[in-house]
Amino acid sequence: MEEKTPLFNIGPIWFDKTICVMVLLTCVIVFAVVYLCTRNLQLKPKGKQNVIEWLIDFVRGIITDNMPSKEVTNFHLLSFTLFLFVLVANTIGLVTKIVVGDYSYWKSPTADPMVTLTLALIMIVLTHLFSINRFGFVGYFKNSFLKPVGFLMPIKFMEEFTNLLTLALRLYGNIYAGEVLLGLIASLVSGVGFWVIPLAIPLEMIWLAFSLFIGGIQAFIFVTLSMVYMAHKVEVEE
Repeated sequence: MEEKTPLFNIGPIWFDKTICVMVLLTCVIVFAVVYLCTRNLQLKPKGKQNVIEWLIDFVRGIITDNMPSKEVTNFHLLSFTLFLFVLVANTIGLVTKIVVGDYSYWKSPTADPMVTLTLALIMIVLTHLFSINRFGFVGYFKNSFLKPVGFLMPIKFMEEFTNLLTLALRLYGNIYAGEVLLGLIASLVSGVGFWVIPLAIPLEMIWLAFSLFIGGIQAFIFVTLSMVYMAHKVEVEE
């Protein structure tokens, strides 16, 4: 059965209440994690400071592998923020499930295609804006669409559209599928009977662990591809 979420409108524009709340909650969690882990910093890190420094180094490694060394500092904060947001958004829906009547009030924001399309659109637009800022509009157009040869321009335009879709739908598909299967396993108990609990609990735990792994991998892939697309725009094509 298709999952329903409550809606509300501001004028002619309708919004998904659950998604709005979950996106806001994700932002609060990301801010809280960074805030708590960066209080009372020490020269010899330990505990929570080790965690945040490991995350910073991990994201820095993603940029280093996909962009020139001179660009790492320019995009480090953007990549770190993006990675934490996507990671939390991917996994927050695994914590619990809140359903009242026919409506779901708790889910991963990235299990909604509009959220992943918005994230992907933001990153694709940013790649163009950074390129225009660096080369000017004429230089940006030549570098993005006329190199290495001009007759590839139609393919270059199509590539921008496919980049947007693949970036968004890969993330959405993996997170949505994980939550659906978790829901199906949980529904075994209510649909079949409590005698399946010995089977359902191990399956739920295994799939939950696998979903956490997939959530982390998808955050890594999303940031990696975003930086690859960014590198194509801020580097001069030969």
